[in-house]
Amino acid sequence: MDASGPRVCDDMTVEVALSVMAGARVQYLLVCDGDDESTGSITRAQLAGLRDSSAYTDRMRLRDILGGHSVRPFPFSL
Repeated sequence: MDASGPRVCDDMTVEVALSVMAGARVQYLLVCDGDDESTGSITRAQLAGLRDSSAYTDRMRLRDILGGHSVRPFPFSL
């Protein structure tokens, strides 16, 4: 994975993240916390799967799913 991908804050909603991915024509986003520290990456497929699950709400933010299996830690530091 390339460290030059779009970076987003973890307070972004899943719907907005999917929209950013579509607009940027990318398959993943790099996720940062409020201190601009890299916390992981998430793919379009992971977000789409989450959106289709029964646990999904339109208020769900990326930080809400950071502890689960939906976000993969960076194999590098930015």
